[in-house]
Amino acid sequence: MPFDFKKECKDLYMPKANPVFVEVPPMTFLAVAGTGDPNEPGGVYAQAIELLYGLSYTVKMSKMGAWQPEGYFDYVVPPLEGLWWAGAGVFDGTSIVDKRALSWVSLIRQPDFVTPDVFAWACAELARKKPALAEACEAARGGCAEGVPRLVRFAEGPCIQIMHRGSYDDESETIAKLIAYMRDEKLTCDIAEGGESPEGHEAARVFDAAAVLAALDANGAVPGMRLHHEIYLSDPRRTKPENLKTVVRHPVRSM
Repeated sequence: MPFDFKKECKDLYMPKANPVFVEVPPMTFLAVAGTGDPNEPGGVYAQAIELLYGLSYTVKMSKMGAWQPEGYFDYVVPPLEGLWWAGAGVFDGTSIVDKRALSWVSLIRQPDFVTPDVFAWACAELARKKPALAEACEAARGGCAEGVPRLVRFAEGPCIQIMHRGSYDDESETIAKLIAYMRDEKLTCDIAEGGESPEGHEAARVFDAAAVLAALDANGAVPGMRLHHEIYLSDPRRTKPENLKTVVRHPVRSM
């Protein structure tokens, strides 16, 4: 049976409907950073998701080719994840009012055998198989930019999390439960201050994806930049909004 991270690490991927504390260990991720409305057809976010899944399945299906990474084992590709932040005036207390002002890092966890050399191989393979993604894959060799994939490794450390059921736009009540739990447990939210995007879609002109990903790539340590985190356990293309399941995770520290 392929190794399934969700089943083997239920404390990380399957919280209950009430908040819980979790210590999140070091993990390796494929990551793409960007800014703008994630619902824009054909936008940067849509290409980021295509890149992440394309690279993830290129690595997974290496088992069918003549070459496999050292230490390879068969596994289920983990779920899509996202780190999110935004500029002033974006959130009205209930929902996001201007999604153009969102900034994000989209991620898919990778087995630890995915090294920089394996990442470079996967980028070359995906560029060969999907010419539409070749420019972004080839750009990965020259450093990071918006919409360009990078391999990062970091630990989130102490966090609290909860399972949100329903539309992404209805997370405010779920987040309120996290805030109440923090207060009861004498914890402080450790989401980065000063990491907000400028107001509105002007974020697209000054967003520094390289700096964001460099801050996250802490070689297994907890990075200084800690953010609102979502793990998407449902496919929104095949699931009714009211049935979506999303892990919502916030970094914390003791008061």
